[in-house]
Amino acid sequence: MTGCTSPSTGRTVRAVLFDTFGTVVDWRSGVASAVRVFAADRALTLDPEEFADAWRAQYEPAKERVRSGQRPYVSLDTLHRENLDTVLRAHDIDPGSFAPGELTSLAAAWHFLPPWPDSVEGIRQIRRHFIVGPLSSGNTALLVDMAKAAGLPWDVILGSDVSRAYKPTPDAYQKPAALLGLDPGEVMLVAAHNNDLKGARSAGLATAFIARPTEYGPRQATDLTASGDWDLTAESITDLASQLLDGSAAG
Repeated sequence: MTGCTSPSTGRTVRAVLFDTFGTVVDWRSGVASAVRVFAADRALTLDPEEFADAWRAQYEPAKERVRSGQRPYVSLDTLHRENLDTVLRAHDIDPGSFAPGELTSLAAAWHFLPPWPDSVEGIRQIRRHFIVGPLSSGNTALLVDMAKAAGLPWDVILGSDVSRAYKPTPDAYQKPAALLGLDPGEVMLVAAHNNDLKGARSAGLATAFIARPTEYGPRQATDLTASGDWDLTAESITDLASQLLDGSAAG
């Protein structure tokens, strides 16, 4: 990039928006930690990391039922809570055996996930010259809690309940841009997931890949490197900030 102009869109980037789960926060460690406490308190025999992986594995199929029109839009909080019941049953645990609110409290773990070590400082640096915020499947309440807990210095928070669309549906990318008064080409999506960036590019956004090779644990086999000619590729958000700010200074 030269002077913060996106090679793919030909537009000057004004907003840098971030995928959150896996890109900005470490969902696997955070959810596994909550599951570990939940299981210990109730004498349940569970592998916390395996349970977190199984819970996350329900994520895309649940969103696809919304994207395909099989069901109307519901928030990610609703999907996470429903998916928790599915995963408990798969582990031969009856969701009905818990007191009211216990599983809702566990599902809230997705609101309070630890940031990757470079996230807060990298976003703070990027915020000096760009609008920053999440572009996530998370709903607004979830993303606000996440920001407060993790110290994420967003300028704006627009959850999927605002666009009422899940990525990679074009509206999920284009509506946040419109609400910011920007052309899609003036918005850059930062993500650790090549498919997300593919959807963003198809919707007209600029793109940046961040490597998160341990998002799915030590045996992760996908998204280890950029698979497309994205506008920028970085090893961390602080690395991305350096690249963006060098371009901003050049421009």
